[in-house]
Amino acid sequence: MERLSPHTLVRLPAGVVCPGYDRTALKTGIVHLGLGAFARAHLAAVNEAALQASGDLCWGIAGVSLRSPDTRDALAPQRGLYTLALRDLDPTGAPRMALQLIGCLRELLVAPEDPAAVVALIAHPDTRIVSLTVTEKGYCHDPASGALQTQHPDVQHDLAALDRPRSALGFIVAGLRERQRQGLAPVTLLSLDNLPANGQLLRGLVLDFAARVDGALADWIAARCSFPCSMVDRIVPRTTDEDRALVHAALGAQDAWPVLGERFLDWVLEDRFVANRPAWERSGARFVQEVQPFETLKLRMVNGTHSALAYLALLAGIETVDRALAQPALRRYLGRLMHEEIEPTLPALAGLDVAAYRARLLERFANPALAHRTAQIAMDGSQKLPQRLLGTVRERLAAGAPIGLLALAVAAWLQHLRGRDEHGQGYAIHDPLADALAQQQALADAAADTGGDPAQAARDWVQAFAGLAPVFGSDLQNNQVFVRAVAAQLHALRGHGVVRTLETLE
Repeated sequence: MERLSPHTLVRLPAGVVCPGYDRTALKTGIVHLGLGAFARAHLAAVNEAALQASGDLCWGIAGVSLRSPDTRDALAPQRGLYTLALRDLDPTGAPRMALQLIGCLRELLVAPEDPAAVVALIAHPDTRIVSLTVTEKGYCHDPASGALQTQHPDVQHDLAALDRPRSALGFIVAGLRERQRQGLAPVTLLSLDNLPANGQLLRGLVLDFAARVDGALADWIAARCSFPCSMVDRIVPRTTDEDRALVHAALGAQDAWPVLGERFLDWVLEDRFVANRPAWERSGARFVQEVQPFETLKLRMVNGTHSALAYLALLAGIETVDRALAQPALRRYLGRLMHEEIEPTLPALAGLDVAAYRARLLERFANPALAHRTAQIAMDGSQKLPQRLLGTVRERLAAGAPIGLLALAVAAWLQHLRGRDEHGQGYAIHDPLADALAQQQALADAAADTGGDPAQAARDWVQAFAGLAPVFGSDLQNNQVFVRAVAAQLHALRGHGVVRTLETLE
């Protein structure tokens, strides 16, 4: 089968949407760090539509992979072209797929191969936005406090050798230092990761890092660059070989790395761009004065519920989200979790029908056309729980409100760290704190090895494990309401399994 390329566009099936602008006239206005599937299915998709609507060709994207060359190796022979496949069900309930060729990715770099080229690209006069999807762990910060991890190996390397950076923060600061040296205009730094106040967090980390390099550089960044907060929402499963085969068959050409997504897309941004921006509002983005209410809604309702679902389903041996939603007890639990314990903590949003939002979210999760794997969502839990679940827990505790449903989600994460589901099947634990988590489990096992009451042993175990400050901070270990609630749910999961535990909640 012929490989996808600019020359094959004219031979694609009539239903495939192709770029309607001159790709050869594109300039790179956006440097994106972390060229994963989500960025290609969200940022690039919105940017593609903005290019089509506005005709402003100053906003091509240069994608930078910070670790692996896989994306570059797949897409470079295709001159950056790739397929976005949006999947859902038609009115009869049959799976359907809409295909679009994304053309705004005009450069592909692999940072470890040529760090200087990435720094030069950030410092190029045409660059006006540096955006990021590096996941929570890519910020080299303490997830509970938000502070820079000065002992992180990449941070230590970059502070000692900023001409050869490894971390996202190192590349940003090195590129901004070069812009300052050349007297170039500032840029906007735009986080698209699922972190509370992501722009403010990024600003604090960049300024802390820069101040350790040069105080004058930190002052220049603080005075001239902007860090708008943003909220992103689209479910993007990992692409499988089966997905590739389906896209190839529908496209009539071979695409080495298509991306999948749901039709739903939401993007809310603060309109604080110091060097102009694309007309993203013409392609579905919403610009607001303050993102925080939208961000809290998304982190707690979408991401928090997603994590709760993933850990419970993984323990029960359920591989995909849609299959998990097909379990009545799990679906009822998720609805109650949102309605009873998450929704009361949400800020007011004018015009938001929370009940409708909740119902639509469950339908999004239930989309069988996506086959979103629970193991993918379960990754990096130490980085996700503080933002997705524990912030809500703290608000409920401060209000004296029950946390039993939230506690079950936390307990499911703790139990999942054993690396084996309730049927005895093993799975890998993917987490940047994997070693620390294993050590904390050993401490908790020792603390709970009393040979007595299993319920007391669970309390002792949770009490000890909650001493892991990067996840639980300095407060939750000493909060006996929290410890008892999580321990009760952990004891139930260990003794009765997922389904029986869920049924006893009803």
